[in-house]
Amino acid sequence: MAAPAPTTPSSAPATASPVAPPRAAGRWIDDWRPEDPVFWASTGRTVARRNLFFSVFSEHVGFSIWSLWSVLVLFLPESVYGIDPAGKFLLTTLPTALGAVVRLPYTFAVATFGGRNWTIVSASLLLVPAIATAVVLEPGVSYSTLLVVSCLAGVGGGNFASSMANINAFYPNRLKGWALGLNAGGGNLGVPVVQLVGLLVLATAGAEHPRLVLALYIPLIVVAAVGAALLMDNLTTARNQPRAMREAAREPHTWIMSFLYIGTFGSFIGFGFAFGQVLQNQFGADFATPLAAASLTWLGPLLGSLIRPLGGSLADRFGGARITFWTFAAMALGAAVVWTASQVGSLPLFVVGFVALFVLSGIGNGSTYKMIPAISRSQARDRVAAGADADWADRHALRMSGALIGIAGAVGAFGGVLVNLAFRQSFLTTGTGDAAYLVFIATYLACLAVTWVVYLRPRAAMAGV
Repeated sequence: MAAPAPTTPSSAPATASPVAPPRAAGRWIDDWRPEDPVFWASTGRTVARRNLFFSVFSEHVGFSIWSLWSVLVLFLPESVYGIDPAGKFLLTTLPTALGAVVRLPYTFAVATFGGRNWTIVSASLLLVPAIATAVVLEPGVSYSTLLVVSCLAGVGGGNFASSMANINAFYPNRLKGWALGLNAGGGNLGVPVVQLVGLLVLATAGAEHPRLVLALYIPLIVVAAVGAALLMDNLTTARNQPRAMREAAREPHTWIMSFLYIGTFGSFIGFGFAFGQVLQNQFGADFATPLAAASLTWLGPLLGSLIRPLGGSLADRFGGARITFWTFAAMALGAAVVWTASQVGSLPLFVVGFVALFVLSGIGNGSTYKMIPAISRSQARDRVAAGADADWADRHALRMSGALIGIAGAVGAFGGVLVNLAFRQSFLTTGTGDAAYLVFIATYLACLAVTWVVYLRPRAAMAGV
């Protein structure tokens, strides 16, 4: 690696006039001090925003590819492809599962290879499922082939974890909720956008041309990879210790936050993948054509994605645990509305309840992710109070929050698998989603109780997170 250009030392006082961040070969930044107000105002903000923009774009495309099969199943009429509703739920479950699995190595990859470098790789990998799907998707293809190809789309789910771990390192603590919320919300928008693209193709070209969806996305994948190569940066300060993930796995708050994230993000991605099929199965007379179902599937994911930054901002202002608590209370009520609508057969009430669940899960996504760096920061303050070096404690908090983000993101994505499996089993055994809705209500109430006991009750060790 070439030697970095001379620069102002990182230990310079805040009143000094900082220069542009130093760079070494491969666009590495060695001096990064987001908590320094002068550095942030003169240099850090501009660099962080540039990286945030391209991180959002890459993650957005990744989410679109990850949720691709929530759209493509609408192009697979049973009369042509011979796939029943349970088989279609499995086609959307497999990419959710793979996306959850790859989130852990994707998080660690940022610390190993650098955020910019891994964004190039992760964006390029999206070409594999996109091209493979374009090649095989036609009448006569075997169901086992479709299962393999749909599973490949799961690599898009990993982009979220690496992107969040990367952006977490760029922003100061006071702005992490906003930055992580914007990054995640822009990525989550990939779900409704690919569904709108599917709706456009269905409305113009018809259900016989699913390849047109892929023809639109392959160029975007190339743009994401090239843009990352030209305009993003790596941070040496974001490099994790090799044992960071193992250390985070021993931290109880890692698994508590993972459970809460199952309730928020697991709901968002699970409902996003399943909503179109649920509408067709629950209200078949009203959604006899794929176009009819596609006309509604995008609304909930769109609103849930757009509101996620608000969840982060509210958490910045009022505390992540407080916003998360009230979000779970409202989600339990929303699931009860959906269950009631299913009982009485009211499509308008059903759609209202489901859209409310999407919106609330978006708020909860933002607030739970704000809690993660807040927990690490609180632990750092405790270490300093016990006599630890302040700089070491800050670096350790950054490493731990990045690792925790990866683990929570992976476990939370498995919540999407559980949502699809719950729907599949419910429709197989009862013909409706009623049993699944009751499970969702119980889950949200459990998440609410955990949030209160661990983070909100007056004597909680982490009260005020």
